[in-house]
Amino acid sequence: MYSSLVPLIGWVVTLGIIVLAFSKGGAPERLGALAMFLAAVAAFVVNAFAPAGVRPILLLADEGLLGIVFLLLALRYTSPWLGVAMILQAIQFSLHAYYLVGQIPHDRTYAMINNLDSLGVLLCILIGTLLAWRKRMRAAK
Repeated sequence: MYSSLVPLIGWVVTLGIIVLAFSKGGAPERLGALAMFLAAVAAFVVNAFAPAGVRPILLLADEGLLGIVFLLLALRYTSPWLGVAMILQAIQFSLHAYYLVGQIPHDRTYAMINNLDSLGVLLCILIGTLLAWRKRMRAAK
């Protein structure tokens, strides 16, 4: 399915951060990781099985739903990492909308921005998880 090792490494990193969030994070980190995981799986399914004509619309909906989840989590938990993740997700949504409305085929620029933005969201979840873990460790002392 993949012609390069890079996407496989991306999946390993994604799953590693999600597992860490579930094992060491608090409720916002777990919910954010769950949302990210479900969105990543949905994007994989869309890219693998959806007809080419509807892929951009389905990916836009996927990114929009993930953005709404991060917005709701940011409002509920008022955590800075959630605010940054929400903004990054808005950038991701805008990227998909730009390419959809402009009827531009996905190119290297799209892939680079998409991957860097997804990495940024994962880093937000990782930072939130590490901060929650540290806070719990300090409270236990």
